[in-house]
Amino acid sequence: MGDLGAINMFSINTLQEIIATLKHNKLRTVLTGLSVTWGIFILIILLGAGNGLKNGVTSNFGDRASNMVEMWSGRSSLPFEGLKADRSLPFSEKEINAVSDELPETSEQTGVIEKQSVITNKSEYGTYSLKGVNPTYCDIFKLKFDSDGGRFINELDLKSNNKVVVIDKKMEDVLFKTESALGKYLKVGGVMFKVVGINSKKERWGGPYAYIPFTTAQLIYNPDRKFNNMAFKVNGLETTTENEVFNDKLKGTMAKSLRFDPKDNQAIWIRNAQREYVETMKIFGGLTLFVSIIGIFTLIAGIVGVSNIMLVSVKERTREIGIRKAIGAPPASILRSIIIESILITTIFGYIGMILGVGLTEGINFIMIQSAAQSPSETGMSIFKNPTVELSYIFISTGILIISGVIAGYMPARRAVKIKPIEAMREE
Repeated sequence: MGDLGAINMFSINTLQEIIATLKHNKLRTVLTGLSVTWGIFILIILLGAGNGLKNGVTSNFGDRASNMVEMWSGRSSLPFEGLKADRSLPFSEKEINAVSDELPETSEQTGVIEKQSVITNKSEYGTYSLKGVNPTYCDIFKLKFDSDGGRFINELDLKSNNKVVVIDKKMEDVLFKTESALGKYLKVGGVMFKVVGINSKKERWGGPYAYIPFTTAQLIYNPDRKFNNMAFKVNGLETTTENEVFNDKLKGTMAKSLRFDPKDNQAIWIRNAQREYVETMKIFGGLTLFVSIIGIFTLIAGIVGVSNIMLVSVKERTREIGIRKAIGAPPASILRSIIIESILITTIFGYIGMILGVGLTEGINFIMIQSAAQSPSETGMSIFKNPTVELSYIFISTGILIISGVIAGYMPARRAVKIKPIEAMREE
């Protein structure tokens, strides 16, 4: 108990001594602390800004599968094997099968039949886009259904050519003002369809849409069984080069099936979202590296500031150290007090910088969330979102500064305690 009490008394005395020293040198303490606070604060702001930009842009891929490929038919611009240019090149189920059979990277293929149609519920009506699609369309384009929103088209609807329709919530709000559309009937053109689902996902552009089984659309609206749009997923394409090779293979497969020159740039149009996603992630990889480098240099600036001021601090206290050694203070206790002083400064001011930085990024995030709730964007597009920083980065950065502060205090203090008391007391 006696040893424990002595240790506690020593700790209290050491702490009181350090606090007295810090109070006596307020300007030096504040200057040292500001360099630490500023380093942590700027690092958090930089990382938060980088994350906000990354989160905002990548969220724009969230309305559909990032590995989605869409393809539209065009017209030939070059003659090919005796066939003239300027031919229309619509797709058929043959092209869907070609993609499925010859390109193993693909999955969940669907043709898309799109036409404008007057959709009516009693006295309410409007002209909307009608899409004939397969069940896989829901997963590719990430449609959303609330707990009371019904379902999307299924395989049974396809096999039985069912006259069922899924509509967007915005369409329900117009055609069914006072009741739910689920289970009710709509007249699409001159044909009655039963509403089986309400899609609550907001489209960024176009719409609202109504969706019916692909086979039903072929039977009623598409007797020639031709269409101009196809969508599917691709798997295992992790680089820009792999996606470019896939695009060339896809074009070659379509050229073989539709009989056009593979060099014809007007024959088909391909949008490879996976390629766009890979390129975007590559850009943000570079941005993260850039922000990290800036952050490291900011920390180094803080470390240099702490080191310089601690060096000056120890230099000023050389005479004091000589006196303490002369009256019997062991070098280890002198060294310990200077190191604890350094740790105290970097910890307290590092914590202040962390609180200020996290507070600012969280405040910006809160304002953005409130703004979005009060004025929701019709497009849902965003370039800046959730500019927050992972706590692990903050703690690691603060730890680096504390360790640097220890080293910054230790090196000059170690030199100072090696000086003989008589020489130390002669220092001015």
